[in-house]
Amino acid sequence: MPPIPQNFQLPYVARLAFALISITILVYWMYVLGSIITLLLFSIILSIAMYPLTAWLERRGLHRMVAITISILAFSLVAAGIGTLLVYQFTDFTKMLPQLIQKINASLTKLQLWAYDRFNIPPSRQLNELQKYYQNLAESGGSMVGTAVTTTTSMLGNLSILPVYIFFLLYYRDMFRQFFCKVFVSAKKMQVHDVMGKIYEVVHSYLSGLFIVTLIVGTLNSVGLLILGIPSAIFFGFLASMLLIIPYIGILIGSILPIVVALVTKDSPMYAVGVAGIFFFVQMLEGNVITPYIVGSKISVNPLAAIIALFLGGALWGIAGLALALPLTAIIKVIFDAVDYLKPYGYLMGEPEVSKERAVKSRKVQQIEREVVDTINDTTNEVKSLFKKKRSEKSAV
Repeated sequence: MPPIPQNFQLPYVARLAFALISITILVYWMYVLGSIITLLLFSIILSIAMYPLTAWLERRGLHRMVAITISILAFSLVAAGIGTLLVYQFTDFTKMLPQLIQKINASLTKLQLWAYDRFNIPPSRQLNELQKYYQNLAESGGSMVGTAVTTTTSMLGNLSILPVYIFFLLYYRDMFRQFFCKVFVSAKKMQVHDVMGKIYEVVHSYLSGLFIVTLIVGTLNSVGLLILGIPSAIFFGFLASMLLIIPYIGILIGSILPIVVALVTKDSPMYAVGVAGIFFFVQMLEGNVITPYIVGSKISVNPLAAIIALFLGGALWGIAGLALALPLTAIIKVIFDAVDYLKPYGYLMGEPEVSKERAVKSRKVQQIEREVVDTINDTTNEVKSLFKKKRSEKSAV
């Protein structure tokens, strides 16, 4: 058998077929092992969120095991506090369920009369159709409830394992760093550390920015709903803001329930229009002002790539895939930008270079403006001090 030349390269069709087969096998196993992979990905993201506190405790002289335990307990207490507040708000919402049921019954009666007047459909026939619908809904709802119970049970079981994963990811973080250096031995060690640092920076800025944006958007939603007099305004406002973990469509999903409540509890449908207007305004403000200003350009994934990632993540892993879509896309972009033959795909996922240049120029202009303002203020203060000094000298004379 003759030796294969060193510069031998497969044809483009063969390389494309090999890449498609590899991607198909990878996606298949990602789907089959979805519960394990999503749990591991959530553990990695949460361990990145806990790393600053853990490192700070270690610098204060605590052992790594103790520092990690304190970090996990602190984050668990914060999560428990947020969950308690949501449960408290939800109990307030359940108190008005009888009123909601009465309003719904009254609305159904009006709808039956309207259908009878308009289409000459007698109420008895309408009730028969509704009974058939409710029966079919109950039959399908039984399987849905069973699936929901099974999913909830497995999720709670996974959540009990989550702190264990986070603990070992933080405890063996140095070993994982050395592992990647050994795997990518052809690359420079500094380059591997640089990519890992950029991944940490992207994920950490995304998580911290998402937390701050959630607080701001939740406050704005709650204030708007309180002005309109919508019941359980704080619950609905922060529920919609917490759905920001699903970009672009999360806050729209969260606005459906308060719109329905406004239609049922208020006499005029204009309250529902007002609720929709508030959520639309907050959505525009969040997408164009709040998130770009707080998160910045570190997650430079364009909206098209983000939306495609949302659909792919939802189809692959459901709700967990929707939550993981944006941070995973940002991580993949960092990796693509670091590999030469993958840089075109990283460029396609990012923002246009023109907007980046404009953003850099705008930041430079803002910096120059701040320097000019500081110089003017310093000069003004010096002039004022000179005038005060001369006045004091004249008064002394």
